[in-house]
Amino acid sequence: MQNLLLLVDRLSTWLGQFFAWLIVALTLMITGEVFSRYVLNTPHDWALDAQVMMYGTLFMMAGAYTLSKNGHVRGDVLYGFFQPRTQATLDLILYFLFFMPGVVAMTWAGWNFANEALAIRESTFSATPLPVYPFKFMIPLAGGMLLLQGIVEIVRCVQCIARGEWPSRERDVEEVDVEKLKAMVHVKDEDIYGLDKYVTPPKGTP
Repeated sequence: MQNLLLLVDRLSTWLGQFFAWLIVALTLMITGEVFSRYVLNTPHDWALDAQVMMYGTLFMMAGAYTLSKNGHVRGDVLYGFFQPRTQATLDLILYFLFFMPGVVAMTWAGWNFANEALAIRESTFSATPLPVYPFKFMIPLAGGMLLLQGIVEIVRCVQCIARGEWPSRERDVEEVDVEKLKAMVHVKDEDIYGLDKYVTPPKGTP
């Protein structure tokens, strides 16, 4: 069972990392469009539509990835003080009350929207129209991945309630922990304070 849960984690991670490359494409596109618009005086009417669709795809496909890393925002001020069984029980209730109905509705509606867009070959209203239906198919894809990852998280909640501790999950990059970073490079607080004299101007210096 644990191998299956980690397999879904890896799938969500791979998809999240794959679509994360849209950040690079977006950066290059925006930079090129700014140069074209303000230096060459040749703006492109389709550029904004393309940027919106790329960013929307990136945003949606990050959902399952973030859930697999337990990275979604929650009220950690209280949640962090709870015992694992209490956390799992609370998560399990919220998954069934809010998460599952919302994600199922998004996936179902997204599938209908995408098929309707495909049927009419929906495109943007700019002078150079771009096809919209490929982008709309990202909605049910993102919803389906969220649904799959949500089922995995529900199983983890049940396991935690039974065992009293959270099962392992697939790891990836995390936010930098300053204390861990200092320990890794063998830097002490007094060493940092000693550097202040080199960056802080003497008193009375304008």
